[in-house]
Amino acid sequence: MYGLWKPRVLGDWRVPSAGPVIFAVNHSHMVDGPMLMGTAPRPVHFLIKKEAFVGPLDPFLLAIGQLKVDRSGTDRAAVTGALGVLANGGVLGIFPEGTRGEGDFASLRAGLAYFAVRSGAPIVPVAVLGGDERPGRLIKALPALRGRVDIVFGDAFLAGDGSGRRTRTALDDATVHIQQRLTGHLENARRLTGRSG
Repeated sequence: MYGLWKPRVLGDWRVPSAGPVIFAVNHSHMVDGPMLMGTAPRPVHFLIKKEAFVGPLDPFLLAIGQLKVDRSGTDRAAVTGALGVLANGGVLGIFPEGTRGEGDFASLRAGLAYFAVRSGAPIVPVAVLGGDERPGRLIKALPALRGRVDIVFGDAFLAGDGSGRRTRTALDDATVHIQQRLTGHLENARRLTGRSG
């Protein structure tokens, strides 16, 4: 990442140095996941759509601990793998919107709340900004080479109410709480970096 672009990492000291953590990352550009994997202070295991595991990428992604997920339904193997990462004190990376979009956390899926409430792991919001400001000349889907990309880590927080309940109501309440925290972090990150997206 540092060879192709100019990442600027802000707030990485907020990431707990040990124990389970969930990175909740906005997702507006295809470089967001690799950028975070290359700059985070701890190794990250992302839930990645199975369609990305093609050709030589398949064994590479599996070798570096990424988790294949089938988004067409509930993928029990992916859920078990993700909970295993957290049970072993690792870092699970999730794009809570489920797919690339505006990257503004406007439409959260329930998966993030489920993993946070079930595991009790704190969530660290992460804003990746600048990847879509200036497209590359050769590959429009990537940021311009040597362009600056900001990775801003927020304060860790717990999603649940502390009761450990995993009812539909508890998960819905946790999702609302998470969305408020992630949206607030994104607004702060934009102010801090002077970026609109």
